[in-house]
Amino acid sequence: MQSNQQPFISSYEYTVGSSWDGKLLQDYFKEALGFSRRMIIDLKKGGLSVNGGHIRMVDPVHTGDHIRLTFGENEQANLIPNPELPVSLLYEDRDICAMEKPAGMSVHPCTLYYNDTVGNWFSAHYRTEDGKNGIAFRPLYRLDRDTTGIVVAAKNTLSAGMLMGRLEKVYYAVAEGLIPSDSGTVDAPLIRVPGSIITRKVDFSDPQAQRAVTHYRVLCRANGHTLIACKLETGRTHQIRVHMAHIGHPLAGDTLYGGHDSLLKTQALHCGEVIIPAVKALSRAEMRLFRPMPAKMTALVGKYPDDTLPSGW
Repeated sequence: MQSNQQPFISSYEYTVGSSWDGKLLQDYFKEALGFSRRMIIDLKKGGLSVNGGHIRMVDPVHTGDHIRLTFGENEQANLIPNPELPVSLLYEDRDICAMEKPAGMSVHPCTLYYNDTVGNWFSAHYRTEDGKNGIAFRPLYRLDRDTTGIVVAAKNTLSAGMLMGRLEKVYYAVAEGLIPSDSGTVDAPLIRVPGSIITRKVDFSDPQAQRAVTHYRVLCRANGHTLIACKLETGRTHQIRVHMAHIGHPLAGDTLYGGHDSLLKTQALHCGEVIIPAVKALSRAEMRLFRPMPAKMTALVGKYPDDTLPSGW
């Protein structure tokens, strides 16, 4: 478990090229580095210097100017730290922290789960020994409580702004029955079931239903089950679970949507691959994170070679 007396500070440095000589600083951020308007506004709060001094967004920059952004100087962990949780650290760098969460754990605290979530582990991992500084938890997406796999959090507001909504994920799922087609797309709108806080359903008639699109590809069929890889065009609550039930193949263990729990007590759904795109402002090249399915999932379709599990895309 990481522990440090110093705040967790991230710095980003840029040198203005000749093509931007005389252009406004705000235009350099927006057009050369891809900053959003919201991110540019946030930079006005501090942590920005040019050649070591203060500058306004409406001031020009010149060839060779050195821009420095600093994040985390006054930040504190925003959740109760809990270092004893069974979360595995997969990867970390200046921008992100990737973790693997087990089934039965929420990503972010809520009324029922306030100190035993991925966020609580994250707060413990990034805190100083005096407990006064740390890193706020900024998950770039969420997984259902009983879905296993990779969770990626941004370590500062810049990486959050640059990566939010841009990560590509591949989910592995074991569906009940033998899906006949080798690949397919489910394009069916979802809406919350009346009277339920969490349950969703497909509804083509209600204009309030939100479009949801799931692409799937069959990886293998065995033991009355089908192992599939899924990619989402949209990120609706319970999307894969509801869509697979809609086509007559609920996920194994997913009793909420018609699956059976005689072989598995939680839905057979695992976030196994995450593609993090190249981002110029973060000096990042594209990278891929992978985690094999839990043993209880592989057992449903026999021993599958998880170390070489293909996405099928």
